[in-house]
Amino acid sequence: MLVVMQANATQEQVRAVCRKIESLGLRAHSVEGAQRTAVGITGNRGEVNSSAFETMSGVQEVIRVSKPYKLVSREVKPENTIVRFAGSDATFGGTELGIIAGPCSVESREQAFAVAECVAREGVRFFRGGAFKPRTSPYSFQGLGKEGLLILAEVRKQFGLLIVTEAMDEFSLELVEEHADMIQVGSRNMQNFSLLKRVGQTRKPVLLKRGMSATLEEFLMAAEYVLSEGNTQVVLCERGVRTFADHTRNTLDLSVVPAAQRASHLPIIVDPSHGTGKRDKVTPLSRAAVAVGCDGLIIEVHCDPERALSDGVQSLYPEQFSELMAQVRSIAGVVGRTAPAATAQLPLSATPATVL
Repeated sequence: MLVVMQANATQEQVRAVCRKIESLGLRAHSVEGAQRTAVGITGNRGEVNSSAFETMSGVQEVIRVSKPYKLVSREVKPENTIVRFAGSDATFGGTELGIIAGPCSVESREQAFAVAECVAREGVRFFRGGAFKPRTSPYSFQGLGKEGLLILAEVRKQFGLLIVTEAMDEFSLELVEEHADMIQVGSRNMQNFSLLKRVGQTRKPVLLKRGMSATLEEFLMAAEYVLSEGNTQVVLCERGVRTFADHTRNTLDLSVVPAAQRASHLPIIVDPSHGTGKRDKVTPLSRAAVAVGCDGLIIEVHCDPERALSDGVQSLYPEQFSELMAQVRSIAGVVGRTAPAATAQLPLSATPATVL
C-alpha cells in the first residue's frame, strides 16, 4: 500500500503517517518525489485498512500497489531515481552515462595504477576491481582481500576515481563498506537474502547484478530486499543470462533495459564484459547498450590481458577501451545523453611520478 501525501504536506504530517504505520506493527518507507512525498507500507500479511490513513492531515490518497516489488516500482515513485555519491557530482540515472572501468581483479599496485591511468584519461568517474573474487574453481585466484582494498584506496587518492568493488559475504562487506564508494553484489549473490538485507542497512550506493538465470521480477525483488532495509541508492546491472548459446559466455539480454525502466525507477547499467565473455564482442554490445537506453556501462580493462589472473579473455586493452569510449560518446548524443569527456591530463590528484 502507498500513502500519497499532498504537494504542500509538511514534514510533521509525513512523520505522523509514518508513526501511524509503525503503531500498526508495519514498516514505513518515505519516498520523496519531484512534487510530493509518498509513504510505502511493508510488513503486512494481509490487507491494510486504508481508511486509517485517508482522513489524516496532508494525505491526498491511498493506493494499493499491485506489484510484488513495492518500493522499487514506478507505482511508488514515478520519477527516475538518481544515485549520488558524497563529495562528488558523479551519478547514475542522470544525463551523463555512468561508466565503470577497471580490471576484473586487483592483482598488484602496479597493475591497478596502470589501468587507473588509462581509465582516468578517458574521463571515467568509477574504477572497478575485485579484492574478493567468487570463482567457479576453488583453485583459481580468489583476490588479494584487504590488501586489494588498500590498493583501491590508493587509486582513489591518486586519481580521484570512485571505487566499485564486490562484497561476497557479510564478513567481506564490513571491509568493503569501509574502503569502497559503491558496494557490488555479484550475480551469484543476487538471491543471498541475508547479504542483501545487510547491504540495505549500509548507506552507500549499491550495484546489484542480475543472477545468471533470474527473471526480471526476481531481479527487482532482490533490489526490494535492499530498499526495504532503508537503502534507496541502488543501481541495477544486466550482466547476461545463461542460455543454450555457446558462441558467448552468457547471453546479454538488452531487452531487460527498457523493461526494467518501465517497471522500476532505479537506474540500470549493462556489463558487456561478463555478458559476452569475449573481447571482440564487448565494444559492439556496449554500443547497443547505450543505444537501447541504459544508464551506464561496466567494462573490464587490463594492460596485459593475456597474463590476467581472472577474465583476461574478456578484458579490453587500453587502446580498445579508448576506442569504445569515443564510440559511446557519439551514440550518447543521439539518445539524449552525455558521456565522460576524454582528458589530455590526469586528474589533479595524480602525478606522473605516482603512476607505475
